Amino acid sequence: MNTFKHLLIISLSALIISCGSNTGQNKSDFSIKTNALKGDISNNETLNLSLENKKSHKIDSVSYTLNEKKINETSPLESFKLGKHTIEATVYFNNEKHIATSTITILNSEGPKVYTYNIINEYPHDITSYTQGLEFYKGNLYESTGQRKESKLRQVDYKTGEIVKNVNLADAYFGEGLTVLNDKVYQLTWQAGTGFIYDVNTFEKLNSFKYGSSKEGWGICNDSKKLYKSDGSENIWILNPETLVEEDHIQVYTNKGKIVEINEMEWINGVIYANRYQKDGVALINPKNGAVIGVIDFSPLKKLVTQHPGLDVLNGIAYNPDTKTIFVTGKRWDKLFEVEIIEKQ
Repeated sequence: MNTFKHLLIISLSALIISCGSNTGQNKSDFSIKTNALKGDISNNETLNLSLENKKSHKIDSVSYTLNEKKINETSPLESFKLGKHTIEATVYFNNEKHIATSTITILNSEGPKVYTYNIINEYPHDITSYTQGLEFYKGNLYESTGQRKESKLRQVDYKTGEIVKNVNLADAYFGEGLTVLNDKVYQLTWQAGTGFIYDVNTFEKLNSFKYGSSKEGWGICNDSKKLYKSDGSENIWILNPETLVEEDHIQVYTNKGKIVEINEMEWINGVIYANRYQKDGVALINPKNGAVIGVIDFSPLKKLVTQHPGLDVLNGIAYNPDTKTIFVTGKRWDKLFEVEIIEKQ
């Protein structure tokens, strides 16, 4: 009896394997050919697709998708987001179905513009603050700071540097970026996979939330409807502010490749301004497709603050709607700079 059961199991297993329409001998019979040079293609180009039929099967039909969106054999790319994407070809032949896949990387068609700045004002800033997030809301400046056992959420009088309100995070948390939307402060932590929500007026903690596909918390901003969260990679995740679900994402790319370590972010007139970790500069990002459309080199500012052993990189960018100017500072900087941005000639 045991021998019969054993033979029956083997027979059923073989039958299951042989019935799979997308496995076995046909798996490599088809491949997708594109006009992407070494897999890269610009978003001002048209993607051309063809199917390589290695064993000359009689094909009934072929359909293509790019990131699950149906496309034709020739498809302009200007409406697609930048970054690495998967192409699928669904092939029907001999009463079978096969899916072939390929990847392409869509790059921006233009290089970023280069901007510089003029300093309008300088204000005092707490030299002990390891600045991670900075944002104006209803005329008040809010700041998130990092390092374990030092992380804080603060409301600051930006003109005097005085701390108006302060909440210390638990010692286990490393504070990261913050943003304020609908009277709620959203504050990230780094590697704990957790963010916090506070009442902006009282600093009472209202809730916490867990991250989804973004494993770490770096920077966060909002467009008055959605939250945009960075995680140290090239990805910026788009969150529903009520459910905190990561509903979508963009990948940050130039005309040459991806830009990683996107850090503290600020939404300014429809563009995401993002600090890049350890770069003392800011990237201007199109939130619709992830293109870096501009860069600002703020590295000279570091020489204008008090030099000390704990001095660290530029981090913290905030737009003040009242003055229509931008404010920047850094980790353990004793100055907050009000600047205007100008295109470099």
